[in-house]
Amino acid sequence: MRNNNIVSPPILDLRGVYKSYGGTLQQTTVLKGLDLRVAEGEAVAILGPSGSGKSTLLQLIGTLDTPDRGEIYFNGRDLSGVPASDLPRLRNQEIGFIFQMHHLLPQCTVLENVLIPTLAGDTQAREPVQARAIRLLQRVGLGSRMKHRPGQLSGGERQRVAVVRALINEPRLLLADEPTGALDRTSAENLTDLLLELNREEGVTLLVITHSLALAQQMSRCLELQDGRLIPLEESV
Repeated sequence: MRNNNIVSPPILDLRGVYKSYGGTLQQTTVLKGLDLRVAEGEAVAILGPSGSGKSTLLQLIGTLDTPDRGEIYFNGRDLSGVPASDLPRLRNQEIGFIFQMHHLLPQCTVLENVLIPTLAGDTQAREPVQARAIRLLQRVGLGSRMKHRPGQLSGGERQRVAVVRALINEPRLLLADEPTGALDRTSAENLTDLLLELNREEGVTLLVITHSLALAQQMSRCLELQDGRLIPLEESV
């Protein structure tokens, strides 16, 4: 496991987060006073069995859901205080999402798929978005595939396109939910290497939900979600 000795202030700070689902008679509490601090530029993996609340946690951090109790701070802001009308912009500009399924539009080319998040308007990217898209696609080995459509790509190539799409607006935080789950072993290893390289080169903070111990152990820190709380992996074995 890598150790980057990161000492910068946290970009993500969760304090006493609770989340339950279901009605009063059949309520299930999946997060039970969960705490988490992630430093800017860190690469963190979260392990846990199915149903433990990993995806729920990612949805809360990504502002796709709200906690029952507790506080979530992103880049120093309490997310509960962000107006609902501002959340789409925050998700589009400051948080990148990668899912197990790539969700690429089949009728669009690779380059067009990557540029879709920039169409929301009022982007403040530090470099022209098309130039950035081309540079990143070349960086991930897809420079010759930019005019191809998703159906003409392998599974690993499609997932690399999804990674570039998540990075196009220069987010501060990249959330990946089982990004290698649908890939074969070689493609999964290649994608893991790519995510870590981009974490270093782009400076983006990386939070990965995974079932893969091999992937998790390559991050700078690995946590396990047990009984609604996070503990360091070495303390869970």
